[in-house]
Amino acid sequence: MTPRMRARTNPVVASLMPAILIAGMLPAAPAAAASVSQAAPAAAPAVQTAWIANPATPVEKGFHLLYQLKFAEARAQFAAWQKQQPDDPLGFSAEAASYLFEEFNGQGVLTSEFFLDDKRLLGGITGQPNQALGDSFHAAVDRAQKAGQARVDRDARDTAGLMALTMTNGMLADYSSLIEKKQIATLHLLSASEGFAQRLLAVDSSAGDAYVALGVSNYILASLPAYKRFILRMGGVHGDKAVGMHQLEQAVASGRYLQPYAEMLLALTSLREKQPQRAQALLIHLTNEFPENPLFARELAKLGALRGP
Repeated sequence: MTPRMRARTNPVVASLMPAILIAGMLPAAPAAAASVSQAAPAAAPAVQTAWIANPATPVEKGFHLLYQLKFAEARAQFAAWQKQQPDDPLGFSAEAASYLFEEFNGQGVLTSEFFLDDKRLLGGITGQPNQALGDSFHAAVDRAQKAGQARVDRDARDTAGLMALTMTNGMLADYSSLIEKKQIATLHLLSASEGFAQRLLAVDSSAGDAYVALGVSNYILASLPAYKRFILRMGGVHGDKAVGMHQLEQAVASGRYLQPYAEMLLALTSLREKQPQRAQALLIHLTNEFPENPLFARELAKLGALRGP
């Protein structure tokens, strides 16, 4: 059975959480990058990204622009989709993703320096968030959740509604943890996202984007120091790195709009787990798919420098 995170926290754990999840109490980062050339190889998962070559709908075009870091252009496409499909929460979820990714890009979140630094990955950014981006992000999330919840209220098996609630709670968890550094709130948001992801997969097993929320939840929780994981388990909260990475692999293999995001996350977690060959294969694929994205090319170049000739 796949390990799951549950946020029905007992009173003892609730009283301990503020002490164990405050940013700045995390241990120093391991010297993962220094030993990257000695890591064991691991195969990269299969990738299915048929829509990327010829994006047809505005939302596909928007995600294609988003993964090239063309945020304003992406939002114009998402706005067009919202006008065409006003009851589809995907357009609002995608808009929220554009603000989150823009903030991540500005803060350097999706970089090896960030992911290999436990204090930053588990404790959040060191700078101040962009208030305008944050306000726009939360407004888009609110619209997506209202539209998604309305669909789920009409039909509990509505895949579009469940996907919107999965995506938005997952993005809120990312924002809460990495940008706002509100670690306790993050646990509840992770639990909500995971719950909707499980419901979505029960209805549609091919909804590969749902595995992003599951993978992130499992991996991040399992990356906490041992004493924190022990206390959280007392409240039924736990994670598993291997399961989390496998779920990201599933998102890479069968995801749609979030597939490139899952691919980047898997590349970065592979670096943390000293699997540079797999990280390199994933970054090469991303660079080929999105040649106008300088982030992918920079990370690939840094990995080559670490590994040496």
